[in-house]
Amino acid sequence: MRILIAEDEERARRGLHSVLTSLSEDYEVVAEASNGKQALELLQILKPDVVFTDLKMPFLDGMGLIKAGIAAGVCTKYVIVSAYEEFEVARQAISLGVKEYLVKPVTYDELKDTMERLDAAQKGKPQLIDKTLKERYPDVHPLVRKSLGFIEKGYSSKISQKELAANLGISQEYFCYLFNKDMGETFSHFLKNYRTEVAKKLLLNGELPKEEIPYSVGFSDSKYFNKVFREVEGCTMTEYIRKNSE
Repeated sequence: MRILIAEDEERARRGLHSVLTSLSEDYEVVAEASNGKQALELLQILKPDVVFTDLKMPFLDGMGLIKAGIAAGVCTKYVIVSAYEEFEVARQAISLGVKEYLVKPVTYDELKDTMERLDAAQKGKPQLIDKTLKERYPDVHPLVRKSLGFIEKGYSSKISQKELAANLGISQEYFCYLFNKDMGETFSHFLKNYRTEVAKKLLLNGELPKEEIPYSVGFSDSKYFNKVFREVEGCTMTEYIRKNSE
C-alpha cells in the first residue's frame, strides 16, 4: 500500500514514517510533504492509496487538501492526524468520506489497527458488511438495534425515517436523538454509507451490471447515486473497480 504523509512538523513526519513502514513490508511511504500545497501536487502525481494528513498546515490545511483531492478525482483514502479532537471538523471529515481520525500522540496500536482496516478495504473486503449491523454495534440502545435490522432488510427500497420511528413506537424526534447519540451520525448519513458499502461489494463481485447497482441499493436516481458514491469513496465506480482490481 502506497502512502503519502502530509505533516508540517518534521518530528511527527519521521515518527509516522518509521511506524508505518515497520508495520508491514507492503506499506511504502512514497512521499512526504511539509505543507498542503506540496501535498496536493504529490497527491495528483503519485496517486497514493492512503494519505495521512495533519489539519493545520501552511498554504493549504488538511480539510482543504482532502476537498481538493476529491475535486481532482484522485481515488485515495484519507486519514486525519490532529492534535485536536474537534467535533465539527470530524463531522465535516465524515461527510467527505474520511474513514479515520486519529488524535496525537498516535500510538503504534492505533496505527496498526487503522492500516489493517484500510488494507482490508483495499483488498475489497468492506468492513461494514462482514458482520451484521447488530453484531457491529452490540451496545447501542435496543430501539437503535431494531432500526439497524430494518436497514439491513430494507436498504434496497425506500426507508422513511418517520415510518421507521412509527414502527418502533416512538416519535421521529426521539428516534433522531437516540440514533445520533449512539451511532455518532445521522440516520440518513449512516444509511447512505451502508448502501454505498453494499454497492462496493456488488461492484467487486460482479454480481450485477454496474448500471443496475444504484437501483439495487435503494436509489431511484443513478446520477444522484454516482454523486453520493464519489462523496463517500472519493472516486467514481469505474475508478473504484479499476483500483481494486489491480
